[in-house]
Amino acid sequence: MNKKSRILVTGGCGFIPSHLIDKLVEEGFNNILSIDNLMGANANFSKNEHCEYQYADIANYKFLDTLFEEEKFDYVFHLAANANVPYSSKFPEVDFSSNALGTFNILNLCVKYNVKKILFASTAAIYGEPAYTPMDEKHELLPRSNYGVTKLYGEKLGLAYEKTYDLDFTGIRIFNTYGPRQSRYVLYDLIRKLSANNKQLEVLGTGEQIRDYSYISDTVNAFFMAFTNPKSRGKIYNVSGGKQTSIKELVAKICEELNIDPEISYTNQSWKGDISNMTGSIDFIKQDLGFEPKIDLKKGLKLSIEWFKHNNLI
Repeated sequence: MNKKSRILVTGGCGFIPSHLIDKLVEEGFNNILSIDNLMGANANFSKNEHCEYQYADIANYKFLDTLFEEEKFDYVFHLAANANVPYSSKFPEVDFSSNALGTFNILNLCVKYNVKKILFASTAAIYGEPAYTPMDEKHELLPRSNYGVTKLYGEKLGLAYEKTYDLDFTGIRIFNTYGPRQSRYVLYDLIRKLSANNKQLEVLGTGEQIRDYSYISDTVNAFFMAFTNPKSRGKIYNVSGGKQTSIKELVAKICEELNIDPEISYTNQSWKGDISNMTGSIDFIKQDLGFEPKIDLKKGLKLSIEWFKHNNLI
């Protein structure tokens, strides 16, 4: 694989894409362009000096067509999306434009301009409520949110294009990724709340919801392994930490790391589309690509909290 290849990263100002760009540069790929409409941009984002950044909306086909024609991309990492589930329920038109129409545009242009490979960021939200856990890639797909439906559309369309147009496509179903630079979602929200008030904490839901946390470097490594291994073509992989953790357990671990003992209450209500248990099997990606999580939740929390403190965010 030529290290001078022209690479497009969509959504490059987001949490996971920004770390992915760093990983690509670290591995010697420094001919990278990031496009982002900044709607979901990470508040803790910082640019990589070896990447070009451009404002763009992937729903704008005319602009993208010109961009693809001029830049002649070799590879595309498509991570741009509205990933805020409550927001997607309130504004479904935004979710459709970003996640469904935007992905349709990107896939069509990958075919039109002979992109060698596209990696697509999917989500565990496409599973819906689990029939069994951990959920493997053969689990029935019954998303409960607009977000999950639009991401499932992207997966299905990419796999169809792989067969119809000979497009090298790989999907990565991301579970709960966390770490430095994160600026929203449950783990970061809990840390921010506790840093503001270490005596009391109100938590959304019952605390019994189960999640599967993957440290950011592990998630990014999975993308890079799929990028560099030809075996990934036409496949969909779960990427998670491989261990289920309840919200109550997560709160306890955060409090332990912060060395605090707050009074904790639960609202017993959550947002629409929330899933009670989101635990993923990573057996397939382990067997196929040799992926193995390297950072467990205890170490990942320590690294994350240290970063937030160092950057005066908590």
